[in-house]
Amino acid sequence: MPIDALKIDRSFVRDVTADHDDAAIVRAIIAMSRSLLMKVIAARVETREQQQFLRAEGCDEIQGFISGRPMSPEEFLRMLRSRKAPT
Repeated sequence: MPIDALKIDRSFVRDVTADHDDAAIVRAIIAMSRSLLMKVIAARVETREQQQFLRAEGCDEIQGFISGRPMSPEEFLRMLRSRKAPT
């Protein structure tokens, strides 16, 4: 199974803006991913500060409450249906 992305664990993302060691680890993961031509995904991004740090460092994708809260399938369908269709 080919691997095309590395995921940054939430334990490093949580304090990335306050803990220099976590920030260094995140930067190293992003650099390693770049050298391997892989995408980088950060897990459990919950604050704007975390999002801004990750974006500035070159993280490709984020997952977490900042993107959206968990919802039931019914809520998800309602959300999709309430959006305008592209023109």
